[in-house]
Amino acid sequence: MTPARLPDLLGTAVRIALAAVWLVSGGMKLADPIQAAVAVDAYRILPDALVTVVAAVLPLLEIALGVLLLAGVGTRLVAVVSVLLLAGFVAGLVQAWARGLSIDCGCFGGGGPVPPGEEQYPLLLLRDLGFLALALWLSVRPRTLLAVDRIWDAPVEQDDVRRQPSDAERTW
Repeated sequence: MTPARLPDLLGTAVRIALAAVWLVSGGMKLADPIQAAVAVDAYRILPDALVTVVAAVLPLLEIALGVLLLAGVGTRLVAVVSVLLLAGFVAGLVQAWARGLSIDCGCFGGGGPVPPGEEQYPLLLLRDLGFLALALWLSVRPRTLLAVDRIWDAPVEQDDVRRQPSDAERTW
């Protein structure tokens, strides 16, 4: 492996790791939709009518992001959506902590109210900020190995570029 391909290899590891995060997170929520709704409700942000909608849609979005990242399809766009979603998760944790709510985030299933003192906000924020860093990396540098994007965005070889004739060379 040449040093020039090292960022591509690192990006591939980042892409696959973030895909795994989304697939596991979404899969755990999808497996227990009632508990997912309890976790969403515990943040006390959304009106009751939206809690079940968010609890139903969020796992599907996470799984879709995971599948797209795993295949390497639309990597930059998926990474940007991941950044926005993860920033929202971080904001949700910060507001819960600031408001003194005692909750388990429900990020990987479960979640909801916990006894006071059992919250793990610093650890959860550190973890989510790490995931956010992965998504930011892919947003800035989406080129990875083993990705469908590489087929669609294959670089054009210099010999394949056809020189356009100048106006003086064109014959009418």
